[in-house]
Amino acid sequence: MSGRRTARPAGDGGRAAASGARRSLRRRQSVIAWTFALPFVVLFAWFTLIPLLSSFAMSFTDFRSADVQSPFAVDFVGLDQYVKLFQSTQFLRSLRTTGYFVVVGIPLTMGIALILAVALNSGITRFRVAFRTGFYTPVVTSIVAVAVVWRFILQQDGPLNAILGGLGISAPDWLNSTTWAMPAMIGLGAWRNMGTLMVIFLAGLQTIPAELTEAALTDGAGPVRRFTRITLPLMRPTLLFGAVLLSVWYLQFFEEPYVMTQGGPLDATLSVSYFAFKQFGFGNYAYASAASYVLFVAIALLSMVMFRGLRART
Repeated sequence: MSGRRTARPAGDGGRAAASGARRSLRRRQSVIAWTFALPFVVLFAWFTLIPLLSSFAMSFTDFRSADVQSPFAVDFVGLDQYVKLFQSTQFLRSLRTTGYFVVVGIPLTMGIALILAVALNSGITRFRVAFRTGFYTPVVTSIVAVAVVWRFILQQDGPLNAILGGLGISAPDWLNSTTWAMPAMIGLGAWRNMGTLMVIFLAGLQTIPAELTEAALTDGAGPVRRFTRITLPLMRPTLLFGAVLLSVWYLQFFEEPYVMTQGGPLDATLSVSYFAFKQFGFGNYAYASAASYVLFVAIALLSMVMFRGLRART
């Protein structure tokens, strides 16, 4: 009995020593991990987190460019900047323009990208790498170079209008028309981003088991039936992921109007990002910060809704 009683403390002591050694190892690992992560944490905090929090606080003040020398002398105005935003017809117009770009641009871009991905995955065998490279090239091309080419194509006496005129179609002055400037921007956005979606969709298509398609083919299912009953359901997570990416990109669309139209004509291509940029240029720093955070909330809400949909369907 006494031997058993003395053995238990020895066992407890061994377990305690082993537990202490594990804790010490975890502490050393944590120290090493934080040592490697510290440079990034410092840079992230200095260049991203602190400016982010500062701009959020600024949106509740009357901070302007004249207050740069005395940033702590500004007045707290609460939600006045946000109220002023939603009373601004120009800002409301930029919201409608951004929504138009998102609602029309996402289905168009995804549709083109899916068609190209399906074609590259099944119908095109020769020169497949060359096609992939060609379709992806707009993604890595400078927006300035893209804008020069598209402005040349879309000008009133440009190649596109020459082709349409040859077909007997009355062509508009694309970039100077309040009706056609936004469709031109959407076409440019779809052309620039379809390559990224095509690569993502192509990867999703290649994860579909070939046995399912072969079984459907054996049962006599045609191409449309195989696509709607097998390909689309199995591609749903990939499609939703692509929709989330495009939503975030398109809600922030800035380069197209900045380079091509400067938000014109008559604010027909004015996006929320470009509106905030212009207000910052005017020295309305607090007002621009408020506009940016309205856009941030819109992106966060839309992404949350889409990710919830993604989880619910997978």
